[in-house]
Amino acid sequence: MKTAFVGAVEGSAIALEALAGAGLAPRLVVTLPPDAAHRHSDYVDLAPLARKCGSELLYTKDVNAPPVIEALLGAEMDLALVIGWSQICGPAFRSSARLGAVGFHPAPLPRMRGRAVIPWTILLAETTTAASLFWLDEGVDSGPLLLQETIEVAEDETARTLYLKQTAALARMLPEAVELVRTGNAPRIEQDHARATYCAKRTPEDGLIDWRQPAQSALRLIRAAGDPYPGAFTAYNAHKLVIDAAEPFAESRRFIGLPGQVVSDTPQGFVVRCGDGDCVHITSWRLDGAARKPRLHSKLGIHAP
Repeated sequence: MKTAFVGAVEGSAIALEALAGAGLAPRLVVTLPPDAAHRHSDYVDLAPLARKCGSELLYTKDVNAPPVIEALLGAEMDLALVIGWSQICGPAFRSSARLGAVGFHPAPLPRMRGRAVIPWTILLAETTTAASLFWLDEGVDSGPLLLQETIEVAEDETARTLYLKQTAALARMLPEAVELVRTGNAPRIEQDHARATYCAKRTPEDGLIDWRQPAQSALRLIRAAGDPYPGAFTAYNAHKLVIDAAEPFAESRRFIGLPGQVVSDTPQGFVVRCGDGDCVHITSWRLDGAARKPRLHSKLGIHAP
């Protein structure tokens, strides 16, 4: 069976490696050129991996562009796999492979269709999620399910740990899905559209910490917005202070101060008071590219610098 693979992020590379390891390397890999890397914080150029797999390579910034459609039709592809590509695939693309196109979404479809699903999963304090492979249709993440695997979400889950859980599930599921399609046994389970929910796009600016909120809200944002995403941040003396890791501070009630004020210095970092009187212990941060600590008793801004 001849397959085409479309993707441009870290998860795409993991999926492509899983296919190659199962002897299912695609005939064609379609990916973003390096000059478009800014589109994804987790961008990966798939060209070296495509060459290693023996796949043909096609760079594009638009999966619906005529050269892509022509390449798929000309190669008489049986199946297209869209794994890590933030663009709606139009009808010409979806019909360019004989058996259709399959996409991946890191959510328990029909719930949480849309954008920035991993951060939203953490921000909403979800206890379970899922990895979903589905048949592309004219909607957004709305096509029939092919495979779905449930994933437990830990209380201290970070964007990175959840991303790794999702990509591990993807690496297990994708070769199985391709085999199911090849043998004519692939499910097409219609989603219950009445249960659908939709996640809005997030931008780097949405990582701004509002220290007037409770400490748990600040901690959740720090975990949700971090690696592989741009990160949660605050302002310090007109500079951008990125917070990479933090934890609850057990002795919060011993310190009196204003929301956003640095109330203690520790060997591991520094402590900031939040709006509910609890504090967060910052243990990893970046300030102008260095691990320079904010001054004790200084105030971190609630507005971007």
